[in-house]
Amino acid sequence: MDSILAMITDFKIPQFAAAGCPVQVLGREVQSSGRLNGQVRRLRADIGYIFQQFNLVNRLSVLDNVLLGCLGRMPRWRGSLALFNNEEKQRAMAALERVGLADLAAQRASTLSGGQQQRVAIARALTQRAEVILADEPIASLDPESARRVMEILADINRRDGKTVVVTLHQVDYAVRYCPRAVALKSGRIHFDGLAQDLSKQFLNDLYGADADASLMITERSRRVRQKASLTLAKV
Repeated sequence: MDSILAMITDFKIPQFAAAGCPVQVLGREVQSSGRLNGQVRRLRADIGYIFQQFNLVNRLSVLDNVLLGCLGRMPRWRGSLALFNNEEKQRAMAALERVGLADLAAQRASTLSGGQQQRVAIARALTQRAEVILADEPIASLDPESARRVMEILADINRRDGKTVVVTLHQVDYAVRYCPRAVALKSGRIHFDGLAQDLSKQFLNDLYGADADASLMITERSRRVRQKASLTLAKV
């Protein structure tokens, strides 16, 4: 799944590129036949990426890391000199306020916990004003409470801001709780594309075998929670 996210952002050219299969995002062609769109920098400005390992600059402050989300829409000369204007700084602080970290704006990023660093990464995507947010296993290295908070923030961004949020997860119980739509892949092929609540344990066992119990377990608690959930995390 991470390869699919990389293709969307042009970090990777797909093997089928030579066949002329285009990759489109927001109705715009990102790449076709192995060639990148000439406006790729502008396209990337509309795509936010949240990494499993956060990808923050540890020596910079929390606020400076969030301000990096502005670079894709800034003139290069201003970005290279880190000349952020007041509107950009206010936007970054508002994003930090939204993820609950405004009081840590001046703190060095390396001093934060994993959950806090991931929330900084989300604030960076908000500051970027991305129309699509791709999150590559954003909770894989987090404790349960931090994972819950990260998923709630991503779901709120989708619901309140109307942004498309695509999340790769191994924890199906989180997918059922926060994502009405689920896509299950195996060996690069789509084996399921539908409502997350329709992902049965039997189907997962048939698809993934022993790995289903280890990383794709649906709990009874998840089944109860999903009856109350009405969030749309990934737009169709």
